[in-house]
Amino acid sequence: MASREGQRRRQHNHNLVPLAALISQEARSERLEKPSLRYGNAAQSRKGEDYFLMKTDCQRLPGNPSSTFSVFAIFDGHNGNAAAIFTREHLLSHVLGALPRGLGQEEWLQALPRALVAGFVKTDKEFQSRGETSGTTATFVIIDGWTVTVASVGDSRCILDTQGGAVSALTVDHRLEENVEERERVTASGGEIGRLSIVGGAEIGPLRCWPGGLCLSRSIGDMDVGEFIVPIPFVKQVKVFTLFSFGTCFILLGITNSTSLIYLCSFSKLSNAGGRLIIASDGIWDALSSDMAAKSCRGLPAELAARQVVKEALRTRGLKDDTTCIVVDIVPPDNSLQSSSPQKKQSVLKSLLFRKKSHSSNKLSKSLSAVGFVEELFEDGSAMLAERLGTVELSGSKHGTPGLFSCAVCQVDLAPSEGISVHAGSIFSTSSKPWQGPFLCADCRNKKDAMEGKRPSGVRVA
Repeated sequence: MASREGQRRRQHNHNLVPLAALISQEARSERLEKPSLRYGNAAQSRKGEDYFLMKTDCQRLPGNPSSTFSVFAIFDGHNGNAAAIFTREHLLSHVLGALPRGLGQEEWLQALPRALVAGFVKTDKEFQSRGETSGTTATFVIIDGWTVTVASVGDSRCILDTQGGAVSALTVDHRLEENVEERERVTASGGEIGRLSIVGGAEIGPLRCWPGGLCLSRSIGDMDVGEFIVPIPFVKQVKVFTLFSFGTCFILLGITNSTSLIYLCSFSKLSNAGGRLIIASDGIWDALSSDMAAKSCRGLPAELAARQVVKEALRTRGLKDDTTCIVVDIVPPDNSLQSSSPQKKQSVLKSLLFRKKSHSSNKLSKSLSAVGFVEELFEDGSAMLAERLGTVELSGSKHGTPGLFSCAVCQVDLAPSEGISVHAGSIFSTSSKPWQGPFLCADCRNKKDAMEGKRPSGVRVA
């Protein structure tokens, strides 16, 4: 009898669909329309080196309104504002230029992290060719539907605040003082790290990279510091969901004859609450933690929220640096909480929950709350260009010109005899198979080697 009962339990377990799978199916069955964006910005200037970008009319397919995506970015310059201005004007076009043409949304989003790396490096290379010593951080956010892709160098930060108080960091600070891995990379590439020395040999201030004395390990520009301060961004891509949580409760998932299977779980359903991005320069983050910034502006519309974050930072620390903040709310088309009126058509999860009424149903409905859920699609922070660009087979240039292929960074078309595999040991190496791309032109290959400490930087400033 016991064995039959055990067999019955195992057979029933086999037929049950796991709760996680049901929630995933429910998420896919919900036809989430493209969200709308509500955004605002605020700033207080001290040095005049912070710049920002807000562009909501970009299109993956020119002339197709359904392919619209948005870009929000902050550039915190140092040693002048030239790098911040140049990056604001050129980074977007360089990223888009590195994307193959004619891709659908899913393929476009998958190709975006690689294009962001190429765009950042190309922007840095072009600015350094101007011979100016300015530098800038860059926190660059692309929102396409419910997918948020963030690329960043430096210490400007982007956080995601979802309903229910879950705050997620979408960037990594590239400060030498705080980032051990970056310190190790810089020293391995030939940089020297130490604090500022004053008369008498005392050391003061944060850790810096020498020559140049920069506190950051990644930036755009800064040609006087050394190529081991790289423009290769940390990239993170997430999909934003917000869930209705009904709290921890007992849910009857199935009954087979006399056997009841009851699970203790947290039951959730996709809601329409959205999420909030806070993008800001270090004038904010030197005064406020991520949680403090998020909490300070909850419940406010985006424009007022940005002002409140700046106000709170100034109240805490004063105006010691340029202080810039952008707030972006990702809002579903219908962001009002649905009433308890009966639905004409119930989903599987709804029917599971409401199939049987009981005296506890009112208590259950009262425990309804919105909680955030972020699905991580991609994350990579490697500073090695070959790792970030990956491996591709030779298939012609992005323009479709027979017999040619393109530099993965600057996108110039190259003859087969000119291209150098990004995976080759050195600029003169023939160890790599000639069809293993992506490929670099001689200038970009020279820059790659300099960033990795394999050859001296081509530009020096006295």
